[in-house]
Amino acid sequence: MALPDQIPLRYTEDDAGYMSVRPVVKQTFRLHELIDMVVSVAGKDPARVQQIVRSGTVVYHGYRYWWEALSAEISELERLLVTFPDDDPSRPFVPQEATAVLLEMGGGAQRAIAEISQREASQKRLFARQSPWDVILGFASSHPARYEKFDHGRKADLFRVSLAFEQARALLEGMLEAAPRKLRYRWSTLRPPAVMNVIAPRK
Repeated sequence: MALPDQIPLRYTEDDAGYMSVRPVVKQTFRLHELIDMVVSVAGKDPARVQQIVRSGTVVYHGYRYWWEALSAEISELERLLVTFPDDDPSRPFVPQEATAVLLEMGGGAQRAIAEISQREASQKRLFARQSPWDVILGFASSHPARYEKFDHGRKADLFRVSLAFEQARALLEGMLEAAPRKLRYRWSTLRPPAVMNVIAPRK
């Protein structure tokens, strides 16, 4: 049985895995919109997409969506998934195309990730020669980057820049030195990152 073109669903804010007491909103998604949301969470894995579509629920951007469980064959989902972007390791690394970076700190159970956007990091301290974003781009441009993957949630390609401890410390010190007071306070808990993932939206 083919998937319907229109899917009625409901959603509300998700509170750490529990249903929110806030009002439930009803909405109708087109099939492609629903699959796009599921792919943003699960990637282009047909089996995972099938599992979520059949379960009738997904958490996306802080909201829990649910709908009547849909029966979907893998072959039908594969045809739908063809329309979504694939990884592209041939894409050149152009730091100036970045809109954000993910700083990975620590490892194992202590691993933490901080996302810093271009908009946020473009603020600079009074009389500073450069902004924290200029510092970030400088490091991204001067260190080798490896293509990581296409992130469907961000609709962007990720490039991985590995940093030695001294390099990471210099990056963080440069960011804090260029940052205005409110950013220095916000970033005061950051530790030198072992990895900087550069987010470059796919054109």
